[in-house]
Amino acid sequence: MENSRAFRELQCDVFLADCSARKVLALLAEKWTLLVIHALSERSYRTAELRRRIGGVSEKMLIQALRRLEECGLVARTNYSEVPPRVEYALTSLGYSLSSVVRELDRWIETHAFEIEDWVQRSGRAA
Repeated sequence: MENSRAFRELQCDVFLADCSARKVLALLAEKWTLLVIHALSERSYRTAELRRRIGGVSEKMLIQALRRLEECGLVARTNYSEVPPRVEYALTSLGYSLSSVVRELDRWIETHAFEIEDWVQRSGRAA
């Protein structure tokens, strides 16, 4: 117990390869993760609704992202005992605490996307 508490008191550092923070960073850097978090910050969604909300994501990739987020405690899956079956996904309180950062990042991207695209074209490099 003492060793466990001492471990938890250590500071996380995303620059350390074996740190738990690096694993979280890797999850958040995946292509669809931030979009799922942003969408779920709006409301809970059924799988098909969420797929329509996030243009271009395949059902397979969406389900994989949702499962990883659920495993990390950022998303909760609610299975309703109805006919036909209904499953909804929502952010947990931990996921919701992350969502404001994600939405702010998305706003920054939307504000600067054309500027960055122009820069890439002027430099002759592909993004």
